[in-house]
Amino acid sequence: MSARFGERVRAALAAHGPLCVGIDPHAALLASWGLGDDAAGVREFGLRTVEAAAGRTAIVKPQVSFFERFGSAGFAALEDVLAAARAAGLLVIADAKRGDIGSTMDAYAAAWLTPGSPLEADALTVNPFLGVGALDGAFALADEHGKGLFVLAATSNPEAEVVQRSVSETGRAVSADIISVVSARNAEHAHTGEWGSFGFVIGATVDWTDAGIAAFTPTAPILAPGFGTQGATPADLHHRFGSMSGAVIASESRSILSAGPAGLAAAIDARVAEYRKAGRG
Repeated sequence: MSARFGERVRAALAAHGPLCVGIDPHAALLASWGLGDDAAGVREFGLRTVEAAAGRTAIVKPQVSFFERFGSAGFAALEDVLAAARAAGLLVIADAKRGDIGSTMDAYAAAWLTPGSPLEADALTVNPFLGVGALDGAFALADEHGKGLFVLAATSNPEAEVVQRSVSETGRAVSADIISVVSARNAEHAHTGEWGSFGFVIGATVDWTDAGIAAFTPTAPILAPGFGTQGATPADLHHRFGSMSGAVIASESRSILSAGPAGLAAAIDARVAEYRKAGRG
């Protein structure tokens, strides 16, 4: 693969804007789409979302849990959705939030980041709270194959604050330490001027000052859940992320998916236009 993941994200955002369409087949959404709450339903839901997103935006993010709940049939459905999305030229972020130690983490990384794997994605969300070093195998495999990781850093759910905003022995918030350590890895692997391929999950509703985090270098993609139903709007992007706003992947799911299969393409187009307008503001 010629371009590193960070540079592919950079080009995708420049061409299509920040919108990332989440593929989250909740039971209620399946019902509203007229689909069964089963593996066949989530497969059809995912494939229709991919079809609507292709050519309109650059990035999709399947939420693995909604497929996993149907066991092997659900994973088979997810494999079809992942393959269709990548074949359509979309960047695919598998939102699985994997995190473990040693060979176990290596196996998770191999499942999602190995070219030709049934679950191959372009990037994987990972959990660093067993220690960033526990993800060494995932960092190495992602770098080897031109893939990306999104490391949980400062999520917007209030339950996380006691861990993520606690002060470590460095005197910084845990979130800031995670960003610092991962940014150092990006500096080692990215060529001068390139974006790093190891990005961060930072919620769109997070106040950076309160969270104890700040702008970082080198630039790396920021996966930002919290837009849409959770309250953040396209107009909030620059206010919330400041100098880093150009690296933000704005993830929206229910706010778009609730339009249903007949209205999905129009909902994506409308949201893309809102982000474009906010970017000119």
